[in-house]
Amino acid sequence: MKHSEYVACDALGLAELIAAKDITPAEALAAARARYQAVDPALNAVIRRMDAVADAAAEQDAPPSPDAPFSGVPFLIKDLFQDYAGEPSSYGNKALRDAKFTPARHAEVTRRFIASGVTIFGKTNTPEFGIKGVTEPEAFGATRNPWNREHTPGGSSGGSAAAVAAGIVPMAGANDGGGSIRIPAACCGLFGLKPGRARVPGGPERSDLMHGASVDHVLTRSVRDSAAMLDCIAGYEPGAIARLASPPTSYLEAIATPPGTLRIGVLADSPLDIPLHPEARAAVERTGQLLESLGHRVEYAAPAIDGLQLAQDFLSMWFVYAAHAIDTVRAETGAGVDAFELDTRAIAHVGRALGATEYLSAFNRWQDYRHALAVFHADYDFLLTPTLAGPPPRIGETATPAWQRRLLRPLLRVPASGRALIKSGIVEQLARENLKHVPFTQLANLTGTPAMSVPLHMTDAGLPLGSQLVGAPGSEADLLQLAAQLENAAPWFDRLPDL
Repeated sequence: MKHSEYVACDALGLAELIAAKDITPAEALAAARARYQAVDPALNAVIRRMDAVADAAAEQDAPPSPDAPFSGVPFLIKDLFQDYAGEPSSYGNKALRDAKFTPARHAEVTRRFIASGVTIFGKTNTPEFGIKGVTEPEAFGATRNPWNREHTPGGSSGGSAAAVAAGIVPMAGANDGGGSIRIPAACCGLFGLKPGRARVPGGPERSDLMHGASVDHVLTRSVRDSAAMLDCIAGYEPGAIARLASPPTSYLEAIATPPGTLRIGVLADSPLDIPLHPEARAAVERTGQLLESLGHRVEYAAPAIDGLQLAQDFLSMWFVYAAHAIDTVRAETGAGVDAFELDTRAIAHVGRALGATEYLSAFNRWQDYRHALAVFHADYDFLLTPTLAGPPPRIGETATPAWQRRLLRPLLRVPASGRALIKSGIVEQLARENLKHVPFTQLANLTGTPAMSVPLHMTDAGLPLGSQLVGAPGSEADLLQLAAQLENAAPWFDRLPDL
């Protein structure tokens, strides 16, 4: 199968060719591997091959099934929480990489990926424990953006985004605890839907991870692939925090119906009061104009939320999560502190110093954000924002400066310094600094609402820059309907980087 034929198909299109016997699963896999060999040395998107698993799957000649709409389609899973039984998981961490940590059972979302029919042949790169919006782990090296290799593909699902944008696979596994589906989608010109809390299973090991802020799904080039995969992986699992009502029709069927006239509020200023890059403003304005041309009502309006406080509360959870991740990995592997990146150790240091009542106060404010967003959604169907505050940063641009790293090392050896750092206002400083490039995405995670990034803008420098739409609880089908309408009005599928 020629590469031009391979990339001309989305995942459902490839599955249709396989079902019609025009190509075999082995031929589709060979095309994916050939593309991987051609482009991944320059991108570093795939950090682990799973050849034996893939060959065994491709050799199966099962008849087409409506329960497995992606039979034979090459696929990559993210090396974070999408565990595959018997295959090492590293989570972007040197200790797990070196210890060859091998899960004994599939993550439930991986089991559902497999049931959808895909042929999994590798794992994609991620920052250490998924804690950054760029994919530059010390354990595996930086992943680069196919549109410009000097820039990041975003994070934490940056490896998956780069692989899809580069045409290695038509879709890949991703997850999102603070923007990690939407940020890479915006950086790489892809469609990325973050489902709402409990829509997709997170177990059996990590059900309701980070209080439900983290959710799994995929990154895709087409809206219909995202909808069809959500049909395959959504639904209750034993032990989940909630059993959500299923939509009246499948997500794939839903996108065939255009949305009615929608009322959309626009937030075009950073919630951290940091000036936006002109390209980010241009991206959201272009999206707003397209929405208006489709008959929707678009006006400036936003939920009444203190954006800086939300950022601080998000980071409080993130810091404690980092501390727990380090402690868990050290207990399981016996690794020393040098097996963890300095930035990870620094935020974990602050996380350990947070008092239980401080953490609970931050978590309790999540309800305030949910209420404010619900008041907003009583008047507006969706909230439109930039996905990023500017174009994708250059590789290394967001790294901690050398002088700060020199100061951090001795501080981390003094346990009491964590408490002193909190009193100094470091959390607010870190909120502004760490989230200045991505200040818009955490709202949907803390409120548990679905949100998506749509790839409607290209910068003057030739880099993609997506726009975000945030829906009310349970509005995944509504978001997908609107995404399909936008995709039809301003097609992006055939817009590919020149590699």
